[in-house]
Amino acid sequence: MIFRQLFDYDTYTYTYLIADEASGEGVIIDPVKRNLEKYLKLINELNLKLVYAIDTHVHADHITALGELGKQTKCDTVLGKETKAKFVSVYAQEGTPIKFGNLEIHPIYTPGHTDDSYCYLLDNRIFTGDTLLIRGTGRTDFQNGSASDQYDSIFKKLLSLPGDTLVFPAHDYNGMSMSTIGEEKKFNPRLQVANKKEYIDLMNSLNLPNPKFMDIAVPANLRLGLD
Repeated sequence: MIFRQLFDYDTYTYTYLIADEASGEGVIIDPVKRNLEKYLKLINELNLKLVYAIDTHVHADHITALGELGKQTKCDTVLGKETKAKFVSVYAQEGTPIKFGNLEIHPIYTPGHTDDSYCYLLDNRIFTGDTLLIRGTGRTDFQNGSASDQYDSIFKKLLSLPGDTLVFPAHDYNGMSMSTIGEEKKFNPRLQVANKKEYIDLMNSLNLPNPKFMDIAVPANLRLGLD
């Protein structure tokens, strides 16, 4: 398997390029539009055929490259079936794997950060979007977010995975590139709560400022970043 973790320094966004080495078929998760040419160059250098471009949810902090990747590589664009975004060619849903070459990604519906948030499980790797971060969790105060739903998504779904499952989030603001489910259970301060009510109270007390690109990013991403 070919695996690359790429980083956008302006928005602290991780993008993941994954491919089946035998067939050359690949997927990209959470691509950032401003890095489009970098992705295309890498895909060409590795002699890959991009078959899916996936967003874990409609992002509020950067403009997605899904639309442009779909145009330039003819790949399918993927968001969860609950999304309100236009021009999506494949709608992910839990229980229906996304296959490329000899690999399979399994969508897991994890609402809470947004109502269209998904995580994607590939063998012992989980790509958690903004649902579960390293030593944090995604905010739940816009885009139909829900602290109650996020609690269920994390505690009933993600934390039920084996402890050695590798966690790859969509963002990190502290220089951490990966974690594990077991580490997050032990050390993530937002997960050290006694019950759902305590988690809801914690999330509702954050009072975070809006992402600086939110007013531009959300409308653009509802069109997959296409002008």
